[in-house]
Amino acid sequence: MNWLEAILLGIIQGLTEFLPVSSSGHLEIGKVILGVEAERSLIFTVVVHGATVLSTIVVFYRDILRLIKGLFVLKWNDETRYVAKILLSMIPVAIVGLFFKEEVESFFTGNLVFVGSMLLVTATLLLFTHFKKSNTRQITFLDSFIIGISQAIAVLPGISRSGSTISTGLVLGNKKADVAAFSFLMVLIPIIGANFKDILDGEMAGSTAISPMILLIGFLAAFVSGLIACKWMIGIVKKGKLIYFSVYCYIVGIVAILSGVL
Repeated sequence: MNWLEAILLGIIQGLTEFLPVSSSGHLEIGKVILGVEAERSLIFTVVVHGATVLSTIVVFYRDILRLIKGLFVLKWNDETRYVAKILLSMIPVAIVGLFFKEEVESFFTGNLVFVGSMLLVTATLLLFTHFKKSNTRQITFLDSFIIGISQAIAVLPGISRSGSTISTGLVLGNKKADVAAFSFLMVLIPIIGANFKDILDGEMAGSTAISPMILLIGFLAAFVSGLIACKWMIGIVKKGKLIYFSVYCYIVGIVAILSGVL
């Protein structure tokens, strides 16, 4: 992997982690186009995911500090309820990560037909939000778990994590701003946990061919683009403009399927 590939893949990860177009799907497409081997790029994937986690923390640092302070009060307050909802939303993806990891990884083989098909699913989910006009409900514990199921399904390449979780919350009738914030905050611990698990399991041992400078370039590209995309996405959700991303996912999905077949 050279510096230009690192920049391109870092930007793809940073933008698509927050925009509802599937970061994993676009990374798979990007790796196929650039000819980057999946085995050698695992450490790079972990690094750019870490960059987007940092982007989320920077954007939501006030909310995160408020939640932490609320927890130390040791009372059942708004902050502890919110954290409890986030923990509840993590259960489905934790089950998938712990017990179905090998099955999930089998889908990350650069299969453009599969990735394209899942992008069509993402497009359809986003399309549903266009017809949901009333969003006034607070996120309940049941809503949190249902949104968490959407996050678990989004481990498949081509299913957008932000797209599926935000779409689910909007279809349930939750407030737009609340859904956007919840969607981005609920993924912090799962991503950090998954990255640490890969490190502890030694699964990146064969990825040492990538130089530290290339990793730094990819990290910075993902962090900056992620910072921009996260702030942009919050505004998009508030305005209810997800239909445009639905059209985009339909187009990219169809192109990916045709490329894979031909």
